[in-house]
Amino acid sequence: MNNSTTKLATRRDLLKVAGGLGIASTGVLSFPAIAQNKPIRIGIIAPKAGIAGTIGECGLRGTQFAADKINAAGGIAGRKVELIVEEETNAKDSIERLRKLVLQDKVDCVQGIVSSGVSLAMGPSAEELKTVTIYWDGTTQDGVRETIAKPRYLFRSTDNECEAVMASLLAIKHFKGKFVTIAGINPDYSYGRNNWAAFQALLKRFNIQAKVVAEQWPKVGTLDLSAHVGALKAAKPDLIFTSLLFADLPVFMQTAFGAGLMQGDTKFVVPAAGFQHTLLKKSFTPENMIFGHNTLYFDLPNASPIQKEFVSMYLDRYKDFPHWEADRAYFAMQVYKSGVEKAVKAKGGAWPTMEEVAASMEGIKVESLGGPGEMRADHIAEQTFYQGLSVHKNKYDFPTLGVVDKMYSKQLQKPPGMDFWKWLETADIKL
Repeated sequence: MNNSTTKLATRRDLLKVAGGLGIASTGVLSFPAIAQNKPIRIGIIAPKAGIAGTIGECGLRGTQFAADKINAAGGIAGRKVELIVEEETNAKDSIERLRKLVLQDKVDCVQGIVSSGVSLAMGPSAEELKTVTIYWDGTTQDGVRETIAKPRYLFRSTDNECEAVMASLLAIKHFKGKFVTIAGINPDYSYGRNNWAAFQALLKRFNIQAKVVAEQWPKVGTLDLSAHVGALKAAKPDLIFTSLLFADLPVFMQTAFGAGLMQGDTKFVVPAAGFQHTLLKKSFTPENMIFGHNTLYFDLPNASPIQKEFVSMYLDRYKDFPHWEADRAYFAMQVYKSGVEKAVKAKGGAWPTMEEVAASMEGIKVESLGGPGEMRADHIAEQTFYQGLSVHKNKYDFPTLGVVDKMYSKQLQKPPGMDFWKWLETADIKL
């Protein structure tokens, strides 16, 4: 074989190899076929049992729905999604599972987390591992002070206090002049304490004079609430604010009903009731509660086509109605998908680095199950919230909303870099 023949064969071989890698004969690098055939691995960390088990379950269903829709449409930038699920338990074990997902399973992204305590502890590890991590819930706040001011890889949900701010505004709007004494029963950790403090701060902001006659602080997971209910009944408050949100909330309502706490005209403000909405039966819950469904209200009038499809699928498959953790999980998947595809486009089809994906997610706007949302430049989500007064006149055995109040979280959470309590004092907050 002469030299010219050798060169021709070599060129043909190179073109064959280049074609297999997705490199055009023009020398321009296109999206590599080998990368397209390799799935994107997304690790999920969510509670599967215990007091938060139903929350994680709903989030996982939202994730699976999103993954199925994405894969049916061709994947993320041509790559199908593969989910690897680990359980969220205590902070120490959950962080070990994060490390396993990143170091052993080689995931491209981690999503999930419900507990504020786990999310706060996990934040530094996510940054150290340099892996895009998107929280469904939970934040990295110690109280309401942000502990990771400028994260590179970690993206957080809306502030935990959003639902408390909205519920407080609705309580003032609907109940002003109808209460002079208030009581709180809230979980004994930062979420519960901050929610109760935010409620009182907003009463003060709007010059609502109210005397605190009782404060009850059950530990998370406490399911015998009879003593707490007894103390509330003895205090005879006009209004009870509770940010209970796990399996303890239906227990509280049943116990309160049995003790006669629902008799009379006591007002209830329950900003996170939506987590347990199908378990809060009409038989033991009053009407006209301030009832928080937050970023997903399953029975929303004029809901978007994607929400209608999801709720219909959920009812058909699981014989239940979803709550907002499904929306948070779906939102996380959509933000990640949009960020990856934006980064791929910016690189002319080449696959982006983890850093490039993270940077591309900043400012991304998506349509989630519950409505429009976006990821701020400081890696905190903005989403659409739903609350309102509960009614029993419906086709279900649990309360729904009469008139639905909708607010975007820019009206409910502090701007980047601002102190929450100072913001409550100075923000242009409207009822």
